[in-house]
Amino acid sequence: MSEISTKPYLLRAIHDWCTDSGYTPYLAVRVDEHVRVPLEFVKNGEIVLNVSTMATSRLNLGNDAIEFQARFGGVARDVYVPVANVMAIYARENGQGMAFEAQAEGEGAEPASAPATAAAGPVLSLAPVPAPTQTDSADTTPPEPPPRGGRPRLQRIK
Repeated sequence: MSEISTKPYLLRAIHDWCTDSGYTPYLAVRVDEHVRVPLEFVKNGEIVLNVSTMATSRLNLGNDAIEFQARFGGVARDVYVPVANVMAIYARENGQGMAFEAQAEGEGAEPASAPATAAAGPVLSLAPVPAPTQTDSADTTPPEPPPRGGRPRLQRIK
């Protein structure tokens, strides 16, 4: 029996948490030939999608793909995103959510016959912390590094 990925379950959980908390859930998606999104909104091979219940119609957060209809520039479009292409899900208002380990270009879900590995699945990662701005130009001491072992934070994608 092959191991079931935890990623779609985590996506649904973070989406529910955002919705229940009054936040707007956003998906950061790596765009390739398997993704169906309006290409005019893709930047650097990525797109950020508002997947709130107010912004989508017929939202289905499935185990293999996320499907919905949404308006882009006032035009209703069908969207299809394989779960493997989701890089992160987070709340627009505070950036809290979950980032997933990036997969190599062209790499998708493992075939059903392939053995599952312990390393497969989502991995939390720390977003880079911007260096504080120094107001005193005479102070040349380097800023302290961020504390290790803190809560993971996502960097807001614009």
